[in-house]
Amino acid sequence: MSKKFLITGITGFAGPNLAKLLIQEGHEVHGIVRTANGREMDLLDILTVEELNAIKFHYVDLRHYYGVSKVLHTEKFDGVFHLAAQSHPPTSFKDPILTWAENVTATVNLITALEGTYTRFMFCSTSEVYGDACKDVGLLTVDTPLSPSNPYGASKAAMDLYVQERTQNGFLDGFVTRAFSHTGPRRGKIFSISSDAYQIALMKLGKQEKVLKVGNLQTERVVVDVRDCVKAYYMLMMNPESKGKVYNVCGDTVHKMQHYTDLLIEAAGFSLSEVEQRIHQPFYRPIDIQVQIGDSSNLTNLTGWKPTISHKQTMTDLLDFWVKKLS
Repeated sequence: MSKKFLITGITGFAGPNLAKLLIQEGHEVHGIVRTANGREMDLLDILTVEELNAIKFHYVDLRHYYGVSKVLHTEKFDGVFHLAAQSHPPTSFKDPILTWAENVTATVNLITALEGTYTRFMFCSTSEVYGDACKDVGLLTVDTPLSPSNPYGASKAAMDLYVQERTQNGFLDGFVTRAFSHTGPRRGKIFSISSDAYQIALMKLGKQEKVLKVGNLQTERVVVDVRDCVKAYYMLMMNPESKGKVYNVCGDTVHKMQHYTDLLIEAAGFSLSEVEQRIHQPFYRPIDIQVQIGDSSNLTNLTGWKPTISHKQTMTDLLDFWVKKLS
């Protein structure tokens, strides 16, 4: 049965990948964009022209309650995927006020406007809410206490708990996803892995010498493809039993960040010895999380979800994305 969904953050990273999936599944898709500045056309690096034309855009600043309320009460969506956020941890150290406005005020506005309706609400939280707890407790489960290590993680933890409270007290039909590291086509170059892909694409095009600026490649992460990640969001949205619960979205194979950098170098057709990897201090976080390994068993048990796209394919597609964009 076709449903009507709203995606906040549709012009971001995961948003267009989710929109593509929803359209392919036969649903009506709406997206929120802050201003009519033409950014919608950027989505053509993920969507076809037909898919882009199928989306109805609403121009609303999520930090302003009445605009949010008007859209939600006028359109009456079956579900809202709340992906919009200031999601870059280093930026959250530089501008915590912006981070809390984007991640807390905006989310409270959405939840308040949805209270008492029959619209399902997915809050996109993050593994950053756990901070560096993995080194003490091992596998991170949805019951692991939250201990964020940066303002971004703290802002997400606040709303993560608020969605749980609103749902438990009967004000909202909501659930929380805590996505662990994910990457793929359209990931911004300010983020790890994609920063490497951007530089390596420049090397492949002959626009940069083979010197790669890197951060701490010894930290360990479980990384999944963004297309697998949004599939988990969709499967949870379509299952009413997800109501009121929290789900980690992650794979089960952990690697040092060096692994992903090496795959990108090889995807470009270079040998590892051809590319000099040089530590670039600005790429280090003030407080870094050394390892994150999550347990997504409740997601798998409920929906049957598991990652299907290999790291090699993800890195190849990410590199191809940047090569095409820079050509």
